[in-house]
Parts: sequence; C-alpha cells; structure tokens
Amino acid sequence: MRATPLPDATTMNPPPDPATASPDAPTEAAPEATPAIRSTLSGGETTVQLPRRLPIVRERTTQSNIPNERATRDRLRSLAAALVAERAVVAPASILQLRELAVEVIRRADVDDVFIDYTAVLLNNEVWRDELAQVPYERRLLLLPKCLRVEEHCPAPFDEFGMLCKECGLCSIEDFTREAEELGYAVLIAEGSAIVTAMVETGKIDAIVGVSCLNVLEKCFPHMERVAIPGMSIPLLQDDCIDTNVDVDQVRDLIHLTAEDRTYRLDLEGLKGDVRAWFKRDALDEVMGPAAGVDPATDDLARDWLARDGKRWRPYLATAIWMALESEGRAEAPAFTADVRKLAVAIECFHKASLIHDDIEDGDDVRYGAPTLHAEHGVAVAINIGDLLLGEGYRLLGELEVDGETRAQLLSVAAQGHATLSRGQGAELNWARAPRPLTSLDVLGIFREKTAPAFEVALRQGALLAGAAPEVLEVLGPYSEALGIAYQIHDDLDDFTGEGDSDDLADLRPSLIMAIAHKRAAGGDAEAMLDAIWRKERPVGSPGSDERLALEARLGEWGVVQKARDLADAYEVAAVESLTPLQHPSVKGLLRRVVGKIFGEGDLIEGYCSEFEALNRSRQEEAPKTTA
Repeated sequence: MRATPLPDATTMNPPPDPATASPDAPTEAAPEATPAIRSTLSGGETTVQLPRRLPIVRERTTQSNIPNERATRDRLRSLAAALVAERAVVAPASILQLRELAVEVIRRADVDDVFIDYTAVLLNNEVWRDELAQVPYERRLLLLPKCLRVEEHCPAPFDEFGMLCKECGLCSIEDFTREAEELGYAVLIAEGSAIVTAMVETGKIDAIVGVSCLNVLEKCFPHMERVAIPGMSIPLLQDDCIDTNVDVDQVRDLIHLTAEDRTYRLDLEGLKGDVRAWFKRDALDEVMGPAAGVDPATDDLARDWLARDGKRWRPYLATAIWMALESEGRAEAPAFTADVRKLAVAIECFHKASLIHDDIEDGDDVRYGAPTLHAEHGVAVAINIGDLLLGEGYRLLGELEVDGETRAQLLSVAAQGHATLSRGQGAELNWARAPRPLTSLDVLGIFREKTAPAFEVALRQGALLAGAAPEVLEVLGPYSEALGIAYQIHDDLDDFTGEGDSDDLADLRPSLIMAIAHKRAAGGDAEAMLDAIWRKERPVGSPGSDERLALEARLGEWGVVQKARDLADAYEVAAVESLTPLQHPSVKGLLRRVVGKIFGEGDLIEGYCSEFEALNRSRQEEAPKTTA
C-alpha cells in the first residue's frame, strides 16, 4: 500500500487537487518515513513521527431511517446481540422473524420505529456472527460498494465483475481491500444480488461480509437466505450515492472476525461499568486496606480524590488487555482476580497523582467541573496527597501475587512511565519560563511524552500480569504513542471549544491549534498578532470578548480546527495500523475496538457515489480496439 506521509502539521496546506497531483510526489515539509515508532518507555525516537495523510472526510447527517448519533447505533447493536443470545436465535432467520425481533429491540432502546430496517440488519449480523467467525478468511468474500470512491478523480475502470481499484489512495476502498486481501479474502467492489449469487455458486465462497446501503441489502437478503451461508453487513449511513459514510470500526471488526479472537463476544461497554465500580469509596477501601498512619484523614482525602469523577481509561485498558490474554482457550470471559483490581487501582493512583501535581504546576483551579485539590485544600496538602498516591501505587504493585521477575518488570514500567511523563511536563514548564511560538512538531513531541506513556504503562502492565509474549509487548509502544497523541489532540479541541476543564487560549499552554494557526498566519499583521499571543505579550480575552471573538474568527478562516481534527484522525488510523504485525487475534481485535471506544463518532470514512457507469462505458467505447 502506498503510504504518503502527512505534510508537516505546521504547514497544513490544503491538499493538492487529486486530479493533477502525482501519487508519489513528495509533500511539502514531510518528514522522512520511519519503519516504526519505538516505545516511549525504552528510549525510542527523539522526534515524533507524523502519520500518513488520510482521505478528507465531510461529515453528514445520516439518512432518516438510520440513527444519526453513533451512541444510539452502538446501543442498538448491543441490544440486538443481547436479544439474539436471550432468545437463542438459530441461523438463518427469516426477514419476518428479524422484523419481529427488531420491534422488541426498538422498544428496549426507546427509539423511533423508523429504525426497524436498520435494526433488522444488526440482528441478522448477530444471528450469523458465531458461524461466520468459524469460516476461514480465504473462504470469505468482502463486498464493497463503488460509491466509496472519489468519483470525480477515481481512475479505476469497470469490468463485468465491478470496479478495478487502482490503489491511488484517494479513498478508503484501497485500505479495506488491502486489509482484507492480506488476510486471504476475495474482494469485490460491486453491487447487486446477481454478483453475490454468482460468487456463491462458484463454491469457493462460504461467507460474505458486505458494505452497502439499506435498500440494496434488502434486495440481496432473499438470495442470501436461500443459499443459507453466513452473511454480515454494515449499512452505509446514507443511500443517495454521494458523500456516503460508514462506521469504519464496524467494517474492520467484521473483516477481522474470527473464532480465534476470544474477545469478540466480550462486553467492552459492560467492562467500563465494572471498572468504574472499583473506584467507589467502599470498593477502594476493600482493595487498599485500612488507612495507615497516626491520622487517617490523609488517607481519607487521598481515597476521596481517587474516587472522584474520571473516565478511568487507564485502568480500563489494563483490565481489557488482561482479559483478552486470559480469554485464550476459554469459552467464557475470565473472572476478575484480586490482582487485576489491585493493578487497576495502582494505575489510577499514578494518574490521579499526576493530575494533582499538573493542576498545581499549571495553575488550574477546576477539575471535573469542581475545585482542584489545591484550590480546595491548599498547595501543601495537595502535593502531599499526590505523593501519597504515588507511594500507594507502588505499594499495590509490590503486593501483587506474581513471580519476582514479573514484579520487577511491573515496577520498572511504572518508574519509566513516571519519568517520561515528568520530562514531558518539564518541557512545558521550561517553555512557560520563556514562552515563544512552537511548531506543531514541538507540541506533538510534548504530547508524546505527557500522554502516550500513561496509555503504554496501563497496557503493558495489564499484559505483563497476564504473562504476554514478547510479540504482544512489542506493538504496545507504537500503538500507545499514536493513541496518546490522538487523545491529547482531542483534549486540545475540547479545551478550545469549551467542552474541557481548561481554556488553552486564555491560559496559553503549548497547543496544537495555536501552533497550526501561527504557521498559517505567516506574514503580515496576523503573524505578529499570533507571535505576541504565544509570547504572552497580548491577552486573548475571556470567552465572548471582542478580542477572543476576533481571534476565533481568524482561526475559523484558516481552517485550524479542521486541520487539528484531520491530524487526530490520522493518528487514530496509525494506532490501528500499528497492530498489523500482531499475530494474537484476541489482543489485536481488542486494541482495534478500543480506538472506537475512546474516540467514538470520529471513525467515519467518506466516499462519493452518484452512479458513473455511463461515463465509464463511454471511456471503454472510445478505447482502441484490439484483435486476437
């Protein structure tokens, strides 16, 4: 696959016209490609590497009979899976049976019955899931619609079997095709029941994974029902054949679905609830034991802070990868052990301690919508509580029932992660003493050290507790780096849009948005204005002020927010692609799905799909004729 490096994010120029740009032309200021990004906990590269450029995504609302909110679509899929298991539905299910079940799912979800057809597709997927998982990849067909192509610039011709992808990299068809063919799939870029029937009748296809619009899926269903082979489908979110989107993570999940992946039946959403329950105060006391010292008030305050709000992503990741590894060879999900809970609490101790210290160093007075610990109890108390939580984290690691070598590895990973995070924070603090404009690579480098190691520590420690093989541990560095950078970019965007606890414009910390803006403002008064803001010589004003509104308007003109979102999307994809060499199906499947869990609705792909056959026919007719 051609992997074009993303342009230097400080430049972020609009992409060249795909109709005239050479696929292999170098991009301006693009860094040299590297084969892999090494672990942030073992030295690694000294500069952050940018991911490849992705197709541009234009977000659209879904068609009226498909939920527009990703959360609603996920809830319907979860309820469909639960109902199929509850009723023990046996494949193949008739369309009448699927519709009856869809009515029940709609009722349980409390959504409009206009979504019945969409829900019926989800139910059919769940009915066939276990059987399709048993079919070898080389006996499966991936059916993709040609409307995912960039129609205006697509160089691919058509033959009687469908579109012949030229792998130009302009759309996501190439990505899906490459991913499936590497596993052994036959891939067809076409639509219609006749094609499906013809492929099945060859006797070489035992299962079908398809992407299509709802009306095409409805037409194909009788043919699939008649031949009774496993078939699972991902509906396009629009059916007007132009600018169509699809849930990318669903497509990837179905492409990789295999019985060897013991996690595809794990309830990852339910796992989040389980992990959160471990941080209720009584549960924490059970894991951490009785308070120590002459005054229990210090332990009480530390545990109260630990029990405060939070997304709990780090203990969730550690527990999830432990489950993926422990699921190997088991029919049921493994039960949580005391060591898993203790490790989860230790990881959150480290995280909460770093937040306490960061809030002091950054001068933040709000965390989780409430006063920070130092704002409420004073700086001295807050520093002490942060130090106590660090000590408690190391104590809990030392108490795990593991062999000496594993304990040493767990402690070493925690210590290295702690040191790397401190260096990243130190880089930001040093900048604050002499503020100046930073490039996007400078900012991403800080993100790499401040955020990525926390994800890697959680994943690596969960894997070590489960006795992971070296090939699993090896991918966690590049995966965590891409995941952590994407996470921090999203955090920057939340702060900019007012959805986070901080206000990076007013507080002016190293921000990717401001780095992109400074580069795009090159020349004239705009550059001077941004330079003064970076140096803290010019305030940006509070939200709603004239100064703030003027700056936000300029950032909007330059497309700064969209450029940051594009870069976040590219890092999300880089996280998934870093898993390519991993041969452990359960861990690979889990880590792919984690990206979708963390970032949610951002995982959409885009294509352009008004029918173009007439033009292609005319091209074929104009082509020179040859004779045998």
